[in-house]
Amino acid sequence: MSGLNYKHLRYFWTVAKAGSIARACERLHLTPQTISGQLSAFENALGYKLFVRVGRRLELSEAGRLVLSYADEIFTVGEELEEVLRHQEGGLPLQFRVGIVDSVPKSVAYRLLEPAVSLPEPLRIVCREGKIASLMADLAIHRLDLVIADSPMPAGLSIRGFNHLLGECGLTFFATSALARRHKARFPRCLNGAPLLLPGEDAAVRPGLMQWFESVSVRPKVMGDFDDGALMKAFGQAGIGIFAAPSAIAAEVRRQYGVVAIGSTDAVTERFYAISVERRLTHPAVVAISSTARQELFGMKRAP
Repeated sequence: MSGLNYKHLRYFWTVAKAGSIARACERLHLTPQTISGQLSAFENALGYKLFVRVGRRLELSEAGRLVLSYADEIFTVGEELEEVLRHQEGGLPLQFRVGIVDSVPKSVAYRLLEPAVSLPEPLRIVCREGKIASLMADLAIHRLDLVIADSPMPAGLSIRGFNHLLGECGLTFFATSALARRHKARFPRCLNGAPLLLPGEDAAVRPGLMQWFESVSVRPKVMGDFDDGALMKAFGQAGIGIFAAPSAIAAEVRRQYGVVAIGSTDAVTERFYAISVERRLTHPAVVAISSTARQELFGMKRAP
Protein backbone atom coordinates (compact mmCIF):
# COMPACT_ATOMS: atom_id res chain seq x y z
CA MET A 1 0.00 0.00 0.00
CA SER A 2 1.79 3.11 -1.26
CA GLY A 3 -0.42 5.61 0.58
CA LEU A 4 -3.84 6.00 2.12
CA ASN A 5 -6.47 7.49 -0.20
CA TYR A 6 -8.42 9.81 2.09
CA LYS A 7 -11.20 10.33 -0.45
CA HIS A 8 -11.82 6.58 -0.44
CA LEU A 9 -11.63 6.61 3.36
CA ARG A 10 -14.30 9.36 3.44
CA TYR A 11 -16.60 7.30 1.21
CA PHE A 12 -16.12 4.22 3.39
CA TRP A 13 -16.72 6.24 6.58
CA THR A 14 -19.91 7.77 5.18
CA VAL A 15 -21.30 4.36 4.12
CA ALA A 16 -20.45 2.86 7.52
CA LYS A 17 -22.11 5.75 9.37
CA ALA A 18 -25.13 5.91 7.06
CA GLY A 19 -25.69 2.16 7.19
CA SER A 20 -26.13 1.67 3.46
CA ILE A 21 -24.81 2.80 0.10
CA ALA A 22 -28.19 4.30 -0.79
CA ARG A 23 -28.21 6.63 2.24
CA ALA A 24 -24.54 7.46 1.68
CA CYS A 25 -25.42 8.51 -1.90
CA GLU A 26 -27.86 11.09 -0.51
CA ARG A 27 -25.17 12.57 1.76
CA LEU A 28 -22.38 12.53 -0.80
CA HIS A 29 -24.54 13.41 -3.84
CA LEU A 30 -23.01 10.56 -5.82
CA THR A 31 -24.42 7.58 -7.68
CA PRO A 32 -24.42 4.08 -6.16
CA GLN A 33 -22.13 2.90 -8.96
CA THR A 34 -19.55 5.56 -8.11
CA ILE A 35 -19.52 4.76 -4.40
CA SER A 36 -19.44 0.98 -5.00
CA GLY A 37 -16.52 1.40 -7.38
CA GLN A 38 -14.61 3.61 -4.95
CA LEU A 39 -15.20 1.16 -2.09
CA SER A 40 -13.93 -1.73 -4.20
CA ALA A 41 -10.81 0.25 -5.11
CA PHE A 42 -10.27 1.07 -1.42
CA GLU A 43 -10.63 -2.60 -0.38
CA ASN A 44 -8.23 -3.69 -3.13
CA ALA A 45 -5.66 -1.11 -2.00
CA LEU A 46 -5.93 -2.23 1.63
CA GLY A 47 -6.07 -5.93 0.84
CA TYR A 48 -9.09 -6.49 3.11
CA LYS A 49 -12.85 -6.72 2.70
CA LEU A 50 -14.41 -3.96 4.76
CA PHE A 51 -18.05 -5.00 4.44
CA VAL A 52 -19.87 -8.33 4.35
CA ARG A 53 -23.36 -8.68 2.92
CA VAL A 54 -25.96 -10.16 5.27
CA GLY A 55 -29.17 -10.50 3.30
CA ARG A 56 -29.80 -7.05 1.90
CA ARG A 57 -27.72 -5.33 4.55
CA LEU A 58 -24.05 -4.42 4.62
CA GLU A 59 -22.23 -5.13 7.86
CA LEU A 60 -18.71 -4.20 8.79
CA SER A 61 -16.10 -6.93 8.75
CA GLU A 62 -13.48 -7.21 11.49
CA ALA A 63 -11.11 -5.15 9.34
CA GLY A 64 -13.92 -2.69 8.63
CA ARG A 65 -14.49 -2.08 12.34
CA LEU A 66 -10.79 -1.41 12.81
CA VAL A 67 -10.66 1.03 9.87
CA LEU A 68 -13.84 2.75 11.13
CA SER A 69 -12.29 3.38 14.56
CA TYR A 70 -9.37 5.21 12.94
CA ALA A 71 -11.62 7.02 10.46
CA ASP A 72 -13.79 8.28 13.33
CA GLU A 73 -10.75 9.83 14.98
CA ILE A 74 -9.34 11.25 11.73
CA PHE A 75 -12.53 12.98 10.66
CA THR A 76 -13.44 14.10 14.18
CA VAL A 77 -10.08 15.89 14.42
CA GLY A 78 -10.71 17.38 10.97
CA GLU A 79 -14.09 18.72 12.09
CA GLU A 80 -12.49 20.19 15.22
CA LEU A 81 -9.93 21.94 13.03
CA GLU A 82 -12.66 23.42 10.83
CA GLU A 83 -14.55 24.58 13.92
CA VAL A 84 -11.49 26.27 15.40
CA LEU A 85 -10.65 28.03 12.13
CA ARG A 86 -14.25 29.11 11.61
CA HIS A 87 -14.71 30.75 14.99
CA GLN A 88 -11.22 31.89 15.82
CA GLU A 89 -10.71 35.62 16.39
CA GLY A 90 -7.45 37.39 16.99
CA GLY A 91 -5.14 34.63 15.74
CA LEU A 92 -4.95 30.89 16.07
CA PRO A 93 -4.54 29.49 19.61
CA LEU A 94 -1.53 27.44 20.60
CA GLN A 95 -2.75 23.86 21.07
CA PHE A 96 -1.47 21.93 24.06
CA ARG A 97 -2.38 18.24 24.25
CA VAL A 98 -1.57 16.66 27.59
CA GLY A 99 -2.17 13.19 28.98
CA ILE A 100 -2.79 12.77 32.72
CA VAL A 101 -2.11 9.36 34.26
CA ASP A 102 -5.28 8.43 36.11
CA SER A 103 -3.47 7.89 39.43
CA VAL A 104 -2.35 11.54 39.55
CA PRO A 105 -4.61 13.47 41.99
CA LYS A 106 -6.92 15.84 40.13
CA SER A 107 -5.95 18.78 42.35
CA VAL A 108 -2.27 18.22 41.56
CA ALA A 109 -3.03 17.91 37.85
CA TYR A 110 -4.93 21.19 37.90
CA ARG A 111 -2.22 23.00 39.86
CA LEU A 112 0.40 21.74 37.42
CA LEU A 113 -1.60 22.78 34.35
CA GLU A 114 -2.77 26.13 35.70
CA PRO A 115 0.37 28.04 34.55
CA ALA A 116 -0.19 26.80 31.00
CA VAL A 117 -3.68 28.28 30.73
CA SER A 118 -2.40 31.54 32.23
CA LEU A 119 0.04 32.17 29.37
CA PRO A 120 -0.44 35.53 27.62
CA GLU A 121 -0.85 33.93 24.17
CA PRO A 122 -4.14 32.14 23.33
CA LEU A 123 -4.04 28.47 24.34
CA ARG A 124 -6.39 25.60 23.69
CA ILE A 125 -5.75 22.77 26.13
CA VAL A 126 -6.79 19.20 25.37
CA CYS A 127 -6.63 16.81 28.35
CA ARG A 128 -6.70 13.02 28.10
CA GLU A 129 -6.74 10.70 31.11
CA GLY A 130 -5.69 7.06 31.10
CA LYS A 131 -3.10 4.44 31.98
CA ILE A 132 0.51 5.38 31.42
CA ALA A 133 1.12 2.75 28.72
CA SER A 134 -1.69 4.00 26.46
CA LEU A 135 -0.77 7.65 27.04
CA MET A 136 2.87 6.90 26.19
CA ALA A 137 1.73 5.30 22.94
CA ASP A 138 -0.11 8.50 22.03
CA LEU A 139 2.93 10.56 23.01
CA ALA A 140 5.14 8.46 20.74
CA ILE A 141 3.02 9.25 17.67
CA HIS A 142 2.65 12.93 18.66
CA ARG A 143 -1.02 12.80 19.58
CA LEU A 144 0.11 14.27 22.91
CA ASP A 145 2.68 16.96 23.70
CA LEU A 146 3.23 15.82 27.27
CA VAL A 147 2.29 13.14 29.80
CA ILE A 148 2.03 14.01 33.50
CA ALA A 149 2.63 10.97 35.69
CA ASP A 150 3.37 9.97 39.27
CA SER A 151 6.22 7.69 38.16
CA PRO A 152 8.91 7.73 35.47
CA MET A 153 8.25 6.21 32.08
CA PRO A 154 8.09 2.38 32.46
CA ALA A 155 11.39 0.79 31.48
CA GLY A 156 9.75 -1.98 29.45
CA LEU A 157 8.15 0.33 26.89
CA SER A 158 9.90 0.49 23.52
CA ILE A 159 9.17 4.21 23.26
CA ARG A 160 11.68 7.04 23.20
CA GLY A 161 10.90 9.52 25.93
CA PHE A 162 12.47 11.65 28.64
CA ASN A 163 11.45 12.02 32.29
CA HIS A 164 11.47 15.55 33.72
CA LEU A 165 10.99 15.62 37.50
CA LEU A 166 8.52 18.37 38.36
CA GLY A 167 8.85 17.97 42.10
CA GLU A 168 8.15 15.78 45.11
CA CYS A 169 6.49 16.09 48.48
CA GLY A 170 5.54 14.03 51.48
CA LEU A 171 2.09 12.79 52.46
CA THR A 172 -0.44 14.33 54.84
CA PHE A 173 -3.17 12.21 56.41
CA PHE A 174 -6.71 13.59 56.73
CA ALA A 175 -9.88 12.67 58.57
CA THR A 176 -13.17 14.22 59.54
CA SER A 177 -13.12 15.99 62.90
CA ALA A 178 -15.26 13.25 64.43
CA LEU A 179 -13.00 10.49 63.18
CA ALA A 180 -9.88 12.38 64.30
CA ARG A 181 -11.33 12.68 67.84
CA ARG A 182 -11.81 8.91 67.99
CA HIS A 183 -8.16 8.31 67.11
CA LYS A 184 -6.30 10.81 69.28
CA ALA A 185 -3.01 8.98 69.81
CA ARG A 186 0.22 10.62 68.68
CA PHE A 187 0.81 10.36 64.93
CA PRO A 188 1.49 7.83 63.42
CA ARG A 189 0.27 5.61 66.28
CA CYS A 190 -3.20 7.02 65.76
CA LEU A 191 -3.34 5.07 62.50
CA ASN A 192 -3.03 1.72 64.27
CA GLY A 193 -6.40 -0.03 63.97
CA ALA A 194 -7.94 3.08 62.42
CA PRO A 195 -10.13 2.84 59.28
CA LEU A 196 -8.02 3.70 56.25
CA LEU A 197 -8.70 4.40 52.58
CA LEU A 198 -5.85 3.44 50.26
CA PRO A 199 -4.89 4.49 46.71
CA GLY A 200 -5.27 1.70 44.13
CA GLU A 201 -2.64 -0.83 43.14
CA ASP A 202 -1.56 1.28 40.13
CA ALA A 203 -0.65 4.29 42.26
CA ALA A 204 3.12 4.71 42.43
CA VAL A 205 2.94 5.76 46.09
CA ARG A 206 1.15 2.58 47.22
CA PRO A 207 4.20 0.29 47.79
CA GLY A 208 6.09 2.96 49.74
CA LEU A 209 3.04 3.62 51.88
CA MET A 210 2.66 -0.05 52.77
CA GLN A 211 6.37 -0.33 53.63
CA TRP A 212 6.13 2.73 55.84
CA PHE A 213 3.26 1.19 57.83
CA GLU A 214 5.49 -1.80 58.49
CA SER A 215 8.46 0.37 59.49
CA VAL A 216 6.46 2.34 62.07
CA SER A 217 4.63 -0.80 63.28
CA VAL A 218 1.08 0.36 62.59
CA ARG A 219 -1.68 -1.76 61.11
CA PRO A 220 -4.64 0.28 59.92
CA LYS A 221 -7.96 -1.33 59.10
CA VAL A 222 -8.21 -0.96 55.33
CA MET A 223 -11.76 0.03 54.39
CA GLY A 224 -11.24 0.33 50.64
CA ASP A 225 -8.88 0.69 47.68
CA PHE A 226 -9.52 3.46 45.14
CA ASP A 227 -8.12 3.98 41.67
CA ASP A 228 -9.89 7.34 41.60
CA GLY A 229 -8.34 9.69 44.15
CA ALA A 230 -11.32 12.05 44.06
CA LEU A 231 -13.66 9.19 44.98
CA MET A 232 -11.34 8.18 47.82
CA LYS A 233 -11.47 11.73 49.19
CA ALA A 234 -15.26 11.75 48.89
CA PHE A 235 -15.41 8.59 51.05
CA GLY A 236 -13.01 10.28 53.47
CA GLN A 237 -15.24 13.35 53.57
CA ALA A 238 -18.14 11.07 54.54
CA GLY A 239 -16.13 9.77 57.51
CA ILE A 240 -15.57 6.25 56.15
CA GLY A 241 -11.85 6.38 56.81
CA ILE A 242 -8.59 8.30 57.01
CA PHE A 243 -6.86 9.04 53.70
CA ALA A 244 -3.57 10.49 52.51
CA ALA A 245 -2.86 13.15 49.91
CA PRO A 246 0.27 15.00 48.73
CA SER A 247 1.35 17.57 51.31
CA ALA A 248 1.73 20.16 48.55
CA ILE A 249 -2.07 20.38 48.25
CA ALA A 250 -2.90 19.92 51.95
CA ALA A 251 -4.57 23.32 52.30
CA GLU A 252 -6.78 22.67 49.27
CA VAL A 253 -7.81 19.23 50.56
CA ARG A 254 -8.80 20.66 53.95
CA ARG A 255 -10.77 23.46 52.33
CA GLN A 256 -12.48 21.39 49.64
CA TYR A 257 -13.42 18.35 51.73
CA GLY A 258 -13.87 19.91 55.17
CA VAL A 259 -11.38 17.55 56.84
CA VAL A 260 -8.50 18.06 59.27
CA ALA A 261 -4.87 17.03 58.97
CA ILE A 262 -3.90 14.49 61.64
CA GLY A 263 -0.22 14.19 60.69
CA SER A 264 2.28 14.06 57.88
CA THR A 265 5.41 12.20 56.88
CA ASP A 266 8.32 12.79 54.54
CA ALA A 267 9.33 9.14 54.76
CA VAL A 268 6.88 8.45 51.91
CA THR A 269 7.04 10.85 48.99
CA GLU A 270 5.02 11.38 45.86
CA ARG A 271 6.97 12.40 42.78
CA PHE A 272 5.46 13.93 39.69
CA TYR A 273 6.98 13.85 36.25
CA ALA A 274 6.51 15.50 32.90
CA ILE A 275 7.30 12.92 30.22
CA SER A 276 8.08 14.21 26.75
CA VAL A 277 9.73 13.09 23.53
CA GLU A 278 12.11 16.03 23.91
CA ARG A 279 15.24 15.95 26.03
CA ARG A 280 15.00 19.73 26.35
CA LEU A 281 11.57 21.23 27.02
CA THR A 282 10.60 23.81 24.39
CA HIS A 283 6.79 24.00 24.21
CA PRO A 284 5.79 27.26 26.02
CA ALA A 285 3.08 25.51 28.03
CA VAL A 286 5.44 22.74 29.13
CA VAL A 287 8.12 25.24 30.13
CA ALA A 288 5.56 27.18 32.21
CA ILE A 289 4.40 23.97 33.94
CA SER A 290 7.92 22.84 34.76
CA SER A 291 9.22 26.15 36.11
CA THR A 292 6.12 26.95 38.19
CA ALA A 293 5.94 23.45 39.68
CA ARG A 294 9.51 23.62 40.92
CA GLN A 295 9.35 27.19 42.17
CA GLU A 296 5.88 27.32 43.70
CA LEU A 297 3.89 24.09 44.01
CA PHE A 298 6.65 21.88 45.39
CA GLY A 299 8.74 24.69 46.84
CA MET A 300 6.08 25.67 49.35
CA LYS A 301 6.24 24.76 53.03
CA ARG A 302 4.63 21.46 53.82
CA ALA A 303 1.57 21.29 56.00
CA PRO A 304 2.16 20.58 59.70
